[in-house]
Amino acid sequence: MTTNEPIEILTTIEFAESILKELQQISPRLQFTIQSARRPEDIPDDLWAKTEILYTDTVLPEPDQVPNLRWLQFHYSGVDFALDAPLLQKPGLQITTLSGAAVPQIAEYVLMMMLALGHRLPDVFIHQARAEWPSDRWDRFMPKELRGSTVGIVGYGSIGREIARLLLPFGVTILAAKRDVKHPQDTGYTIPGLGDPHGDFFHRLYPIQALKSMLKLCDFVIVSVPLTRQTRNMINADVLKAIKSGAYLIDIGRGGVIDQSALLDALQEHRLAGAALDVFAEEPLPPSSPFWHLPNVIISPHIAGISPYYRLRAADLFAENLQRYIRGIPLLNLLDLDNQY
Repeated sequence: MTTNEPIEILTTIEFAESILKELQQISPRLQFTIQSARRPEDIPDDLWAKTEILYTDTVLPEPDQVPNLRWLQFHYSGVDFALDAPLLQKPGLQITTLSGAAVPQIAEYVLMMMLALGHRLPDVFIHQARAEWPSDRWDRFMPKELRGSTVGIVGYGSIGREIARLLLPFGVTILAAKRDVKHPQDTGYTIPGLGDPHGDFFHRLYPIQALKSMLKLCDFVIVSVPLTRQTRNMINADVLKAIKSGAYLIDIGRGGVIDQSALLDALQEHRLAGAALDVFAEEPLPPSSPFWHLPNVIISPHIAGISPYYRLRAADLFAENLQRYIRGIPLLNLLDLDNQY
C-alpha cells in the first residue's frame, strides 16, 4: 500500500475525546470509527469489511466478515476467553494484548494484600464486627513482617516484575519462576520507570519445573501466570503441599491456574496461613462456595486490575503499537498462539 493510503481503525471501546485526539495525531492516515458494541452483529457489515485494525474487548467477528483485517488489539492482557475464536486463526493476522497496561494497580493490590494478610487484618475485622478487644491480642495479631521475608513470584511477567520493584524497599528476598529462564529480560510493553525490564530485581530465577523447590522457601507466594493449557491446575495439591508451612498465597492470575479443591484443603487444614483471592475458576463465585466463610481468606471480585487510569494507559500502549504498525516494525505484546499468551 502507498504511504498515503488511509488505515481504517474500528474500536468497540469508547475512549475520551482527549485520548482519541492524541491517537489521531499519530498520523493523518489513521481513520478512527468508534462503535460501542457487545456482539459482532452490532457492527454493520460494510464497517467490518473495511476495517484494517480492530481494537476490542470481546467483540470478535467471523474471519470472512473482515477481509481487510490485519491487526487485532485486545483491550485486556489475559485473552484465554478468546483462544478458540475462529478469527484468531485468520492467516496473516497480528494479535496483540494489553499486557503491561494494568501493572500499576495490580501490583498495588498485591502489596496491599500481603500487608493485610501479614498483619492479620481479616481477624482484626472479625473482632471489630464483634466489638471485641481480645485479651490475647499480642499473640493473636502478631504480624508476619515483609522485612526479612522471602517472596515467591510465580510468573515473572509484567505484573510480577512491578511487584518485585515495589517490594525492594522492604528488604525482602525475591524468588521468581518463569517458563524461559534463559531470557530474564522483559520484551513486552513496559510503562517507563516501572517493572524490571532487565531482570535485575529477583535474587534467584527458577524454571517452572523447579517450582516446588522455590515454594519451600517462601513466606508469601504470588500467582500471576496466564491461563493456558500448560498452566491450568498448575498449582495442584502436590505443589500446594510443597509451600512452606504458614505461608500466605495471593492469586491475581487467572481462575483455573490453582486447583481450587486442593487450595481449600490447604486453607482449612491451616497448611497455608491465609490467602487473598481475586480470581476463581467459576466467576462470579457462587454464594455456596466455602471460600466465603474461611476466616483466613480475603476475597475480591476480580477487581485487582480496575483503575480510573486504565483506558489512558491502554491508549498509551495502543499509540506505541500504532506507530510501530505504520513504520512496519514488530508490534509489542504479540500473542503466541502456541503458548496461548
